Amino acid sequence: MNQTLKVSQDTLTVYAPASMGNVGVGFDLLGAALAPIDGSLLGDRVMISVAASGVEYSQTGEWAHKLPSDGKDNIVYQCAEFFLDKLQRQDGVTVCLEKNLPVGSGLGSSASSVVAALYALNEHFGQPFNQQALLALMGEFEGKISGSVHYDNVAPCYLGGMQLMLNASNKACAAIPSFDNWYWVIAYPGISLSTAKMRELLPQQYDKSVAIDFGRYLSAFVHASYQQDAALAVEMLKDVLAEPYRASAIPGYTEARAALAELGMLTSGISGSGPTLFSVTDDLATAEKAKNWLMQHYISEQGGFAHVCKLDKLGTRCV
Repeated sequence: MNQTLKVSQDTLTVYAPASMGNVGVGFDLLGAALAPIDGSLLGDRVMISVAASGVEYSQTGEWAHKLPSDGKDNIVYQCAEFFLDKLQRQDGVTVCLEKNLPVGSGLGSSASSVVAALYALNEHFGQPFNQQALLALMGEFEGKISGSVHYDNVAPCYLGGMQLMLNASNKACAAIPSFDNWYWVIAYPGISLSTAKMRELLPQQYDKSVAIDFGRYLSAFVHASYQQDAALAVEMLKDVLAEPYRASAIPGYTEARAALAELGMLTSGISGSGPTLFSVTDDLATAEKAKNWLMQHYISEQGGFAHVCKLDKLGTRCV
């Protein structure tokens, strides 16, 4: 299935950025899209064009070798069938996935593929679905592959910025203000962790005091975001639901968090279910020091990487 990418001038190319689910404080309810400050694109791309009939699928990119060898088992192929079924059309499409995000990284890898594919298909067929309807389709399909609907990667990947999940009857999420002077240092160590297995580490029930703390920290973080009170936001950026149970399952995470604090980073956390971590600062020099430390001490396998990022305000787009 891996092959050299050939793009005709009739091909539509869509990019969908990496995302942080949870953002530490907002388990399943907060997500943010990422953009490296060096201008590189951290996310999957999908190329789509007309085919004679059916779905013609191919895959390329750095992480394509980690995908199923049979294209029909790939979520982008299934996205195309899902979309055509929703439209009740028999049109043929050629779809190519450029897989640039590692699987099981905590960077919204599957969401990036799904969002890029459905966005590209919607553009290709003349935007039959508006923004909210397309977001609902993305959530529906993501739910098919993960077992339940979670928008905390899909929503920021599609819409950009930082998104608060609402799950209201007519609105799945809403953008909240972010801190433009924050740098988000992210590091992927090169290993993969199953989201399902990381969820199994969490308790079935939480103590009432933990539930109260979760609500307090999340609501205070959202309040601080609207007030643009960076000091309060940093103080509230705590994960009481997942990190206490997942930290020990991520090799080197606890040590990295301590070292990043010593370097002057304001706070750190787990991106999604890991193993990628994020760390926040408002000083670029400190961010670069943190990135260099992580490159030397946190990345353990070939393919690992670290980036200094801002939030990607654009979300998914044609490129």
